[in-house]
Parts: sequence; structure tokens; C-alpha cells
Amino acid sequence: MTTSTTTPDGAQHGLAEHSHGGPVVPQSSRGQRFTSYDVEAFEVPGGREEDWRFTPTKRLKGLHDGTATATGSVKVTVDAGDAASVETVGRDDARLGDGGVPADRVAAQAWSSFTEATVVTVPKDTQPAAPISITVDGPGEGQTAFGHLQVRAEPFAEAVVVIDYRGSGVLGDNVEFVVEDSARLSVVSIHDWADDATQVSSEHAGLGRDSVFRHLAVTLGGDLVRVNTTVNYGDKGGDAELLGLYFADAGQHLEHRMLVDHAVANCRSNVLYKGALQGDGAHSVWIGDVLIRAEAEGTETFELNRNLVLTQGARADSVPNLEIETGEIEGAGHASATGRFDDEQLFYLMARGIPQEQARRLVVRGFFGEILQKITVPEVRERLEAAIEAELAVVGA
Repeated sequence: MTTSTTTPDGAQHGLAEHSHGGPVVPQSSRGQRFTSYDVEAFEVPGGREEDWRFTPTKRLKGLHDGTATATGSVKVTVDAGDAASVETVGRDDARLGDGGVPADRVAAQAWSSFTEATVVTVPKDTQPAAPISITVDGPGEGQTAFGHLQVRAEPFAEAVVVIDYRGSGVLGDNVEFVVEDSARLSVVSIHDWADDATQVSSEHAGLGRDSVFRHLAVTLGGDLVRVNTTVNYGDKGGDAELLGLYFADAGQHLEHRMLVDHAVANCRSNVLYKGALQGDGAHSVWIGDVLIRAEAEGTETFELNRNLVLTQGARADSVPNLEIETGEIEGAGHASATGRFDDEQLFYLMARGIPQEQARRLVVRGFFGEILQKITVPEVRERLEAAIEAELAVVGA
């Protein structure tokens, strides 16, 4: 059955194959994925679908099947100084949805369930002197909430935004990044939840002409955290860099999925995610989809995921996907590597008089160093370095 996706104002967002009441039809292309604001347009995931086969649906606390209802709310605190505007708006605000449309049932559920959204706007030709800080506190232990956040950079604006997720509870949310023509937006999203927390988040980035989007996802806490990030190019010259750093402990499920949709010519993207795992039942999932459509000539893209397994009983799943519909590109590639702790490196350092635990720390620091050195906010970099040190202390205990 052919179904169109429709916004509340009646505008259609494309066609895709979708079925109701029967088996899911595999997508022949990521370009055919179904999007809709209507939660009932999506089937309830059974766990065998390609988009859900790595996710333990029983641990989603009902976010995926409609049994989760809002029993609490998130607290969003924004420190933007005088250089940006902060608004709390209703569902009818015309700007909502500019970043992208939900592409799975949880995202549609979050869209249908939020009551108010936070919109942070960096005005045209503005460059805040300090990073904009956004703190999202969970609804509390045993509580469920749905949220919506939009960050906008108007033409020729340039800003750094740090989004800090913390606290307890269950959260389903959508986050929009709207980067207008010739704007530059750098975002650091830190998911440092309490041990009980569950979050399923969909991030939608819409890039204008000659815009630059830099995004770093850091995932450390929570029982289950699943983040879907989609980049859509609206015009030529867009440049996106997606970085990720995650550290999964015993029993944690940390999942990152992304789609970089090159739909216009002469755009660039680079994806680099690195993760470490330790402890029985620690599980990380990384799915990287890059689509280069037929009209996207001159595209340049590369994606890489690397995982370091520190102990027995941990598992990392990594699936890079590159779909190319035109031969007229600048370059494209992808790679993935998962390995256990390198005992040879450890032996090399110990042979030079470095104690074992210090040598172990040096190896892991070196593994994450490529990403840490790209963080331009000193406070954030120092915080993450301290968090990695704390994780390594557990390994050595």
C-alpha cells in the first residue's frame, strides 16, 4: 500500500511503501523509509524488523507500543545569555517540524504526546561569545514523559550548544536542529542519565545552503538509551560532521542509529563514532546509513565506527551501510572495526616501566583521544575525560 506522510497543515512529505496488519515489507532503499506525524501510521515493533532487531523492546517501558503514557514532565533549563531567544511554544507553532518528520513509532508517539516545546533561536548574523547550555532533567524514577526541543541557527549565525540529559525516568523525545543558509551550529549532546533511565530520542537536522553542522553525541548513563540522528540537506554546500563517544557498562544497552541523506548536489558528511564496553551484558549498537541519491552529484562522505571491548561478556554490534545512486561523486567510503583490548600495546608500555593500570588507561585514552581533541568547550572535554577515568577505575577494580 502506498502511503503519503502528511503534516498537521496538510502538506505531504513524500511517498513510501508501508503496510498495516501484515508483515513488514523490507525497504529496498533508505530513500523509501516511511515518515509520519501519526503514531497509528506505524506498526508496533515486534523486535524482528531491521530498525528494531538489536533493540530489547521489553526494556522500552512501553514507548514503542502505546502503553506508555505521560505521568510526569521534563524540566528544560536554558542558559543562552542575551545572544539567543528562548521560547516555550504550543504544538501549533508553525516552526515545529522544520528539522524533519518522525520515522518510527516512538518518535511519532513523542510528537503526538508532547504538550509544549522549547525553541532556542540564534538570530541572523549573531555569534554568542559563550556556549548555550540546555539541561534536560528527566521526569523522575518510575515516571514517563515526552518532550520536544528545537534549536535554530538563522542565516550567518554561529553558535555552540551543549545539551545535558540527566536524572531518572522514561523519556521519548524529538530534537530538531535547523541550520539555515550559511549558518554554523555545533552541538554536544550528553546522555548522562541515572542507572534506571530509559530514553528513545530522534534527532532531526535540516541543513540550508552552505551551512555547517557539527554534532557530538556522548552516551554514558542510563539503562537503555537509543538515539536516532537524521541529517537532511536542503540545498547545495551543506557540511555535516557527526561524532560519537559511548561507554557501556554491565547490563547497559546504548544504541546509536543515523541516516545521512544526501539528496542535493555538492554536500559533505563525515561520521566517526567510538565506543568502549565492559561488564557482563554490556551492549552497544551502531547503525550508520549514508544515502547518496541520484541527484546528489559531487557528494563527499565517509563513516567509521570503532569499538573496544574491555572485558568478557560485552557485545558490540556495528553495521555501516552506504547506498550510492550516482557515479558522479567526489568520494565515499565506510568502515567498522571491533576488537578486544590490545594486550600487545599493554605489554609494550609495561616493558617500559609503566604500571599495568596506568598503561591500560593510556591505551583507552589514546583510543578516545581523536574525538576528545575535537571538543572545543574545555569544561565539556574535562568532564568527559573525568568520566572515562571513572569508568576505567571500574575495570581495574
